[in-house]
Amino acid sequence: MAGREEMDYIYSLIDRIFRLSIGETGDFSGAMYDGDFRMTLEQAQDRKHRFIAEQLRIGPGTKVLDMGCGWGPMLRFLRDVGAKGIGVTLSQGQADACRRAGLDVAIHDCRTITAGTFGTFDAVVSLGAFEHFCSMEEWRAGKQDEIYKSFFRTVADLLPTGGRLYLQTMVFGKNMVDADQIDIRAPRDSNGHILAVMGRQFPGSWLPYGDGQIETSAGPCFRTIFKSSGRLDYIETIKQWGRHYRSFDLRKYAFYLSLIPRYIVSKELRQRLSRDQLRANIQCFEREVLDHYRFVFEKI
Repeated sequence: MAGREEMDYIYSLIDRIFRLSIGETGDFSGAMYDGDFRMTLEQAQDRKHRFIAEQLRIGPGTKVLDMGCGWGPMLRFLRDVGAKGIGVTLSQGQADACRRAGLDVAIHDCRTITAGTFGTFDAVVSLGAFEHFCSMEEWRAGKQDEIYKSFFRTVADLLPTGGRLYLQTMVFGKNMVDADQIDIRAPRDSNGHILAVMGRQFPGSWLPYGDGQIETSAGPCFRTIFKSSGRLDYIETIKQWGRHYRSFDLRKYAFYLSLIPRYIVSKELRQRLSRDQLRANIQCFEREVLDHYRFVFEKI
């Protein structure tokens, strides 16, 4: 699994840029357009939150765990509808932003949560965290299936019979290449190269092989209530993030200017802020090298 160091690399480094571009409690997971790309990013994120609340039967007084809470958009929504939300993250930057917004967030590995940690819950939400649960090294060692099965057992132990989990995650798509082809030195327009660029953005993370692997892993504890591919929605979400990042904001551009000395000397930072990262992200989904799935599971 990507540990705290990797999670801080992925998220805390871009914390201020993200908050200045998307908002203090902005959503860093795929929105739900359902084909209506006339919607704004904010409207599509709100649609997703409302869909989750409906599917998980969330209302006033409902206790919900947000595994990998990001900057707290789901927790903020839960608070607005009168539910009690508790979030966990491994990113210090995200935790600090959530706490400034008055949200209940702990720095904690969600794989190790038990009923003794925060109690039990009526529902569990996980938006994007699943992508970081398995590393390439763990996959090569044949541990991926057991890692996922262990996660679902952990969630099941936190829920009553009939309790629901909403899971949203990237997966490898139908055009995924052999792992040995993933190389930053591969031809620039090849799938192997763009996956290597993605790997620089998400170190320590290896994705599940499609929706089937996830459902099989969940099977002993959960039945599937809902499943859909959000690949096209995620492409639109990435494009909207790009527009927000480029939009003018005096505080944001002042921060960009403050990064110039570090940008000059740090190849790593230049890679992180490169437009190649955004382009590779979109290309992976356009080419169906990656896919994006939403699930609603119910404990059996």
